[in-house]
Amino acid sequence: MVLPNLVLIGGGHSHAIALKLWGINPIPGVRLTLITNTCYTPYSGMLPGHVAGFYKFEEIHLDLRYLSQFSQAQFCLEQVIGLDLINNQVICQNYPPISFDYLSIDIGSTPKTDQVPGASTYAIRAKPVPQFLEAWNQLINQVINTPQNTYSVSIVGGGAGGVELALNMQTRLQNILQNSHQPLDNLTIHLLHQGSTLLTGHNDWVSKRFQQILKERKIQIYLNEKVTKIAPKIDNNYQIICQSGLIIPSNPIFWVTQASAPNWIKESGLMTDEKGFILVNNYLQSLSHPHIFATGDIATIEHYPRPKAGVFAVRQGQPLFNNLQRIILDKPLKSYIPQKYYLSLIGTGDKKAIASWGCFGWESSWLWTWKDYIDRQFMAKFKPK
Repeated sequence: MVLPNLVLIGGGHSHAIALKLWGINPIPGVRLTLITNTCYTPYSGMLPGHVAGFYKFEEIHLDLRYLSQFSQAQFCLEQVIGLDLINNQVICQNYPPISFDYLSIDIGSTPKTDQVPGASTYAIRAKPVPQFLEAWNQLINQVINTPQNTYSVSIVGGGAGGVELALNMQTRLQNILQNSHQPLDNLTIHLLHQGSTLLTGHNDWVSKRFQQILKERKIQIYLNEKVTKIAPKIDNNYQIICQSGLIIPSNPIFWVTQASAPNWIKESGLMTDEKGFILVNNYLQSLSHPHIFATGDIATIEHYPRPKAGVFAVRQGQPLFNNLQRIILDKPLKSYIPQKYYLSLIGTGDKKAIASWGCFGWESSWLWTWKDYIDRQFMAKFKPK
């Protein structure tokens, strides 16, 4: 029996879990390779807390080199730019093509910027996270070094990610100003949202409660505002231009809007949905290429559309591992059905959280403590013993 090459593209939550499980229960002789453009992958559940200053970098990041070593996978630090599905090869930017017999893709998504002139050039996308954190740390250092200046920071996108980011950013930057004995009015945070209510997809109580919190904290909210252009700097600020005629000078601008997939996915010939995400079945297999699997944000499960949320990538880790091993061993695959309702714990930037589940909502500092415990327990599974 000739055992195959299994290649994983991306270090997302599902792949991190699959690597850990593979290390515990490997198939001897299978050549496992991880291709990733970063050595450390952030755990999305703790990222807002890191932005607020509650967690250090190492507390929220998974070490992909360690996980590769633990699972005896070859680690390839490289940017994937395409697939050759005729010859079953991964095309890399600077590395020779990597052959595979079975392939799994877990590369996440990025906020869509190509439809707004200037957004790709001047705005900072919330994903990929390493680039976002680089820009965020530059802003932190700037405020530390010149706290006497005035700062206008904007977040475009009023979903859960944008709202949570606005609140946690404010916490961190206001703490710097307070420690420097500077007025909090030196900082203005703007939150722009195309819809009429915040947190689309969550219940009415959660949406209204977050709107109230944002107002209490003097974060400027702009609803029903469609950004049509980001113009170059004037007096050190970019110009956010909206369809209504509203213009907001701001620097930096963080982009937290609708998720998008890289063009090479569709160009490869994989079957995708209308937004370019890989269409998979309940085994997490590509509908067009059953030897290819996909999970997390980059995948859409046929007949089971779900939001692009980290909770699904985490839940898919075990089923992905099971089915990768089963297809290699020529065993029947097991079905995975994503849950329709899921609990969201959304931080408010002050070590409190709001729980959103279906039509229910609840706010408490205890929720933050519970969330912190769950997140730390999850991360502990991936640390060297």
